[in-house]
Amino acid sequence: MSKRKTQSHTPDTDNPAWTVEDLAKARPAGEVLGQLFSPERTQSLLTPRGRPKAEITKVRVGMRLSPEVIAHFKASGDGWQTRIDAALRQFIAEHPGS
Repeated sequence: MSKRKTQSHTPDTDNPAWTVEDLAKARPAGEVLGQLFSPERTQSLLTPRGRPKAEITKVRVGMRLSPEVIAHFKASGDGWQTRIDAALRQFIAEHPGS
């Protein structure tokens, strides 16, 4: 790749700004890729990457815990937040309706 810097006042000839006409002619990748590649390759290009979404997701929260609690769970290494979650789940199981 070129390491040249483009100036903000200089047009980018490799990636020109889209016009209204360009936007009107644009088509979804699913329509265009099938004309360029095999069905298998097209499908692989259109398949989302990464880990699939979990059925049950966790909720991000911010909470303040005592230093002793954090030190206890961190002392056993990585996964300390998961262990805190497991401890809270165990508490819920042992104290229904609390």
